Amino acid sequence: MKKIISIVVVIFTFYLLSCIIHPYVEAAYVLPYPSYMPGNKLYRISRLIDTINKFWYAGNIAQVKYHLSLSDKYLVEAKTLFEYKQYLLAVDALHRSREEFDAIPFYVAQGKKEGKDMSMFEQIISDATIAHREVLDMLKNQLPKDFYWQPEKSQGTNLSIEKELDTVLESLKK
Repeated sequence: MKKIISIVVVIFTFYLLSCIIHPYVEAAYVLPYPSYMPGNKLYRISRLIDTINKFWYAGNIAQVKYHLSLSDKYLVEAKTLFEYKQYLLAVDALHRSREEFDAIPFYVAQGKKEGKDMSMFEQIISDATIAHREVLDMLKNQLPKDFYWQPEKSQGTNLSIEKELDTVLESLKK
């Protein structure tokens, strides 16, 4: 009998703790962990699979999910590359993230035209926009405004990092 009572008390305690802690643990939108990065042998294969997957996902809802996941993936890639001062690769990943995010409204509008309830996806996109802005604002405060990228034995490139970040932030307002 003591065993049963102690088991019930333990279960009840865990239940109460989960009710108390749960509201503080929930996050609105979580960006993914970085995938393969440039320099990894599997990076090109990953990019190829991303391109092939575009044809795999049919329908507006699947396209919204696909483009949002790629936008998140490339934003995290850009953030990681910026942290390692790989500015040229980071700016490229930032461009890809913006392009994927810019494709989303078309599929949301198409879904609405077809009579689908897209309100849940509009909320997810709104949460994703907030998460993207937080990352971009953090990067804007930490990174140099301009950077001259000089690869070995090649001509250099002037990167306007602040302008690129502003462009992406502006596209998130749409």
